[in-house]
Amino acid sequence: MAKIPLAWAQLTRERMRLVIALAGIGFADLLMFMQFGFRDALFESSITFHSKLKGDIFITSTQSTALIAMKSFPQRRLYQALSFNGVTSISPVYLGFGLWKNPDPNQRNTRQLMVIGFDPAHPIFDMPEIQNNLDKIKISDVVLFDQASRPEFGPVAEDFKQGKVVETEVDNRRVRVDGLFTIGASFGADGNLVTSDLNFMRIFSTRRTRGLIDIGIVHLQPGTDVKAVVDKMRATLPNDVRISSKEEFVDFEKKYWQESTSIGFVFTLGAAMGFIVGIVIVYQILYTDVTDHLPEYATLKAMGYKDIYFLGVVFQEALILAILGYLPGFGVSLLLYHLGRSATSLPMYMTLMKAGTVFVMTVVMCSVSGAIAVRKLQAADPADIF
Repeated sequence: MAKIPLAWAQLTRERMRLVIALAGIGFADLLMFMQFGFRDALFESSITFHSKLKGDIFITSTQSTALIAMKSFPQRRLYQALSFNGVTSISPVYLGFGLWKNPDPNQRNTRQLMVIGFDPAHPIFDMPEIQNNLDKIKISDVVLFDQASRPEFGPVAEDFKQGKVVETEVDNRRVRVDGLFTIGASFGADGNLVTSDLNFMRIFSTRRTRGLIDIGIVHLQPGTDVKAVVDKMRATLPNDVRISSKEEFVDFEKKYWQESTSIGFVFTLGAAMGFIVGIVIVYQILYTDVTDHLPEYATLKAMGYKDIYFLGVVFQEALILAILGYLPGFGVSLLLYHLGRSATSLPMYMTLMKAGTVFVMTVVMCSVSGAIAVRKLQAADPADIF
């Protein structure tokens, strides 16, 4: 028990140095938290659309690389899927990016958002907000607006909830918002619209051709072996389409953002930089502490104390710094996550895994710093010091 007061006494001997050390560690933790937060928000937001879809098997073009870069393929491929045992129905999905004109007369700026079209007779979303409004989107030029879209699209949700008529243009086509739903923004799309397949073709009449779709959803009878049907489709259908289970469909999107873009790497690198910054800060504090108390350590060394004792004291100091520095970093991160969600509409949330990962990294960071700093003490000769 005597070792812990010694470590604490040395850290608190100079209060200002301790405060600066904790601020440095907290900043390093904050940097790691924010990098991990943005990275996880990227991956989570990229598959929110996928997770909302109903279906067992998903057909896409082999040229498609991600939701933001879908290539169309012939709808007849989806009709061919009806011939397989266990298939009960199919749902064609149309995706496009159109220019939304802010309905606020004081703004009138335009911003790109993703438009999702499907046949209301074959709903694709497992969302009551959309399910309850299927009859509305059957009406010509009626759309549903994602109320979790970025605020730059205008006060659409607020005006609609107040009973105001919300009309604007998408790709120079006049549309009316007659319902709201929630998916949220992502790194690929700042906002989303849902409408019928017919309205979709009206909006993109100059850019899209009938008979070409972006995603084909296949629904199976309950209890059907999804993998077996997927394997049969892959062996039978032409190789211009990719056949995926829902899990594979989600993983394909994640893999694009993790491996095919620099964004995931940048955020991981940022977290690594925070880790390195923390090591440098803690090392400077512990090294200075060891240097300042070198005569005292030398006296103990001359009295017969082994290097393992001094190593234990320094590591206790490192652990105390890790815990005390982690707490403010964690607290400020919670606040910044909230601000990040409000500013970007991205799903930035603190999770147990994230909190635990950063805490372990903090302990390792301080332990490595302590191991480096204590080398000066181990090499010290009491006779040389005195």
